Amino acid sequence: MKYTRYERARIIGARALQISMGAPVLIEVDKKEPIEIAYMELEKGVIPITVKRTVLEKQRKSE
Repeated sequence: MKYTRYERARIIGARALQISMGAPVLIEVDKKEPIEIAYMELEKGVIPITVKRTVLEKQRKSE
């Protein structure tokens, strides 16, 4: 799934908070900064976070 920059920022921020609170890291890294780890996890596609988007009525009709 392709994310908007706002979705990416929200996902990275939420995951970095989880990591800083003690959540297990899903990839092997040498870096210690939660933001950097979260970014790397997003790039590899292993973050267990989903994005729920609302579909506008106009988009439903065109499908």
